[in-house]
Order: sequence, then C-alpha cells, then structure tokens
Amino acid sequence: MSEIERQDAELFAQLRALWRDVDPMPATLIDRMIAAVAADGLSEEYALLTLVDQPLGAVRGDADALTLQFSDGTTSILLHVTRTASGRHRVDGWVDAAAAVIELAQGDRIRSATPTETGRFAFDEVPDGFTRVALTTTVGDEERTLSTPQFEL
Repeated sequence: MSEIERQDAELFAQLRALWRDVDPMPATLIDRMIAAVAADGLSEEYALLTLVDQPLGAVRGDADALTLQFSDGTTSILLHVTRTASGRHRVDGWVDAAAAVIELAQGDRIRSATPTETGRFAFDEVPDGFTRVALTTTVGDEERTLSTPQFEL
C-alpha cells in the first residue's frame, strides 16, 4: 500500500468515526429496511382475493355462480360470475370508487365497460379461461390502477 493510499484509508476511517458519533445509525434500521424492501409493492400484487359465500372448490369447479372480491385497501371490486345458456359466463361487477373504465382481459383479448354512477358494470358471453379485471380510478390528483390477480372461469 502506497503512502497516499494509507493516508486515504486513514482519512476515510476518521470520516466514518465522525459520522458514527455525530449521526449514528438507528439500531433497528437494517431490520426496517429489509422489511420495507420485502413489502414494497406487496399490496398491489396481492390485491386481497376473498371468496364470498362460496366454498373454495367453486373457484375451479362446476358451480353455477361464483362471487369474488378484490381490494387494494383503498378500492374494492366485487365480481359475480354466472354461467349463461350458451355455456359462457356473465360477469356482473360493482366497484366502490369512481372508475372511468373497467377492462376484462383474457390473454390478448381485452373488453371494456363503463360503470354506472353506482359503480355497476357487466360483461356478457365471457369464454372460459384465465381472466383478469383492471380498473383505473382517480384519488385526488393521482391516477391509480387496481388489477386483480388472474382467476380461472
């Protein structure tokens, strides 16, 4: 190690000691940062899937009706799925926030609906398959999107 490198190392050690004395790291900082990084975006990804008045097997079973509720803690969306005479599905939904548009996506196929003033919307003749519903709301000046996890019809 050269003389300049040794002096730099001493200077950096003194700076670390100075900051450690003047502004010490909180004892819980490392644990709080690990928890914050682990939980970042968790509410958006999880979106709290709740089955309402249905046994768990009805999600993929042959039940005549399925009721699902999704929430991100601010906005909730309730979906009631029934089978139509053609063998496809009707999805009736309600949202508890003002939403400009609701989108139902199955793969690359996206259908849109505009909710009424009471938050009601519907999609007719939805085929079987993995489905996701997304809605965009405005909270204050911020535009937010709630996207449900995929579920199977």
